Amino acid sequence: MAERISLERDERGGVTVHVDGAPQSHVQLDDPTLLVFEYVQHLALAIDACSVAPPTPLAVTHVGGAGLTLPRWIEATRPGSPQIVLEPDAGLTELVRSELPLPRRHRIRVRPLDGATGVSALGTHSADVLVTDAYAEGRIPAELSSAAYVHEIARVLKREGTALWNLADEPGMRYVARVLATIRGALPYVALIATHEVLKRRRFGNSVVVASVVPLPEDRLRRDVARANLPTGLRIGPELDRLIAGAKPLDDGGMPSPPAPDARGWRVV
Repeated sequence: MAERISLERDERGGVTVHVDGAPQSHVQLDDPTLLVFEYVQHLALAIDACSVAPPTPLAVTHVGGAGLTLPRWIEATRPGSPQIVLEPDAGLTELVRSELPLPRRHRIRVRPLDGATGVSALGTHSADVLVTDAYAEGRIPAELSSAAYVHEIARVLKREGTALWNLADEPGMRYVARVLATIRGALPYVALIATHEVLKRRRFGNSVVVASVVPLPEDRLRRDVARANLPTGLRIGPELDRLIAGAKPLDDGGMPSPPAPDARGWRVV
């Protein structure tokens, strides 16, 4: 385990969780509201923009756990939120809980299940938010972009709930476009958040999908994106239509995300 999973501590008291040599999470134990990875900031932005205001608790399911950064942020900003984390890597969870303990009186429950299996076992209309942020060997597993998975997400969400995906793609964003087209089959209101360089297709990087069965708060999303710490953009409405144009929705088999490029040849988020 020591070779496969490692913790890198920095001078500010933060810890980066590495799995198979790749950074998976950054945890700041003394301030869980400090989010370092840009896509995690975007996930948090979307949760606050699309949900009732803090500190109202939310029922949140996370597909993918790693350092439990986002569950810690939700617990800090919305104490007592019931949260389910689906993380099949029991060794990773054991190390994180031992070395990076969760706060007292939390309601975060980690289940050693993969996303597709765990989501299918959840109750109908049981989640305010469902976040998919899971990678295996550096790629998003095919089943987490499939039509069947998207329909399960739609079943689990409450009527005004929000589904979020963290997607990584090449500059052409062909994978993202196909996933967006798939998501629209069950969750018709969709937006995309990413840094400007990713949205302009200048580099490999992460983007966050925001989806719901009810209209998204476009004005609020635009305001919050404009105030983001990093140069961030939003694609929604006609702008998103142009990105998706011609993209073929995925079937029940889904498709894995592209592998991350050699960092010497690309700038990687």
